[in-house]
Amino acid sequence: MKLKKSFYFNDDVCDAARNLLGKVLYVEGPEGICGGMIVETEAYSYRERACHAYGNRRTARTETLFSAGGSAYVYLCYGIHRLFNVVTNAEGIAEAVLIRALEPVTGVELMKSRRGNIAYTGLTSGPGKLSEALSISLEHDGRPLLGDQIWISDEGVGVRKIVEGPRIGVDYAGEDALLPWRFGIGGNRFLSRPFPR
Repeated sequence: MKLKKSFYFNDDVCDAARNLLGKVLYVEGPEGICGGMIVETEAYSYRERACHAYGNRRTARTETLFSAGGSAYVYLCYGIHRLFNVVTNAEGIAEAVLIRALEPVTGVELMKSRRGNIAYTGLTSGPGKLSEALSISLEHDGRPLLGDQIWISDEGVGVRKIVEGPRIGVDYAGEDALLPWRFGIGGNRFLSRPFPR
């Protein structure tokens, strides 16, 4: 069942990041449908320095972050990787959840054809990897997550253990880099990196 619009209006971005674990992200394109269970997330808010919209900074790149919850925020990282985020909270409040890793569920052979000769556990075990596997592009930026091109579904997967730790690659954020705003399903073999014990 597709998540309802109300799911995305969570005013606690960390709670939203935890709640997305176990949900399934789907993308439909000309070649077919691919999907994976979300196993790792990171929360971002205008209140902290790791967020592109820190201090409510509005640019052409960050404008999608200020849209109402339930939109896709896709940006280019290092000029190479397309990173997929779920916009949360009300319109005008820049908060989002980066989807860091998935466990492949649907369209695995199609994902393999896009990723090349990659081990199964490495298909979607990172934010750039999962975008390549699911063919998420900058054209998905701003798209609603309620339609038939890209959506998230609740398929009743129970998450027994959630682990948390600092986000990855945000050293520039100073003290905010230490916030334990990275969340994962404990013990899942598709995590992008192990969590600190």
